[in-house]
Amino acid sequence: MAADETRRSPDAYAETSDARFAEWMAAAQRGDGDAYRALLEALRPRIRALVGARVRDPAAAEDVVQNALLSIHRGRASYRPERPFMPWMRAIVRNAIVDHFRDRARRGDREIPLDVELWADDDSGREVDDAVLPPELAAALAALPPAQREAVTLIQVEGLSVAEAALRAGVSAGALKVRAHRGYRAMRASLDGARIGGEWRSGALPGAGPGQGGRGTR
Repeated sequence: MAADETRRSPDAYAETSDARFAEWMAAAQRGDGDAYRALLEALRPRIRALVGARVRDPAAAEDVVQNALLSIHRGRASYRPERPFMPWMRAIVRNAIVDHFRDRARRGDREIPLDVELWADDDSGREVDDAVLPPELAAALAALPPAQREAVTLIQVEGLSVAEAALRAGVSAGALKVRAHRGYRAMRASLDGARIGGEWRSGALPGAGPGQGGRGTR
């Protein structure tokens, strides 16, 4: 990999395409250390932004970021280059955030936020894909009113930010967040008891494939 591709400005990283992330990861899987360093350097500010939107304490947020990066490192072999990279990465970050809140909940500090609780994957190396949602989650999503279903789908299935989802839906970010949170609340009520020990009753976990049970990337 050329040196100028691994020494890019922060603004350049912000515009890095999903295809470039996928190229870097594929090269890293082949042993390209420069590509892997470029990938991690470009990912770090994105992961910090995702985590910072949920975890307000700076020190705790940095711990979550490091845990997410470690999970990406451990699970890098599970990434399939033919699939989009960002949903795969967001699933790992989301699980790191869920783990943080679960730890706090065990200590009695705080409940797990509705959105991260509902959409946590049992294997952080899998991306959320609407074609392989577990039946329970797919049915709960389908039962939502159209506006709420659109908001939840844009944020959780397509992996858009609130700002991006609001632009797609043609509403303000505030209105989009209200729709999404109403959807999360309705889904949590309809999914009460749908998981046993963190796994869906149907056993059809998001993105599951042969030999992919459990949190193999942790």
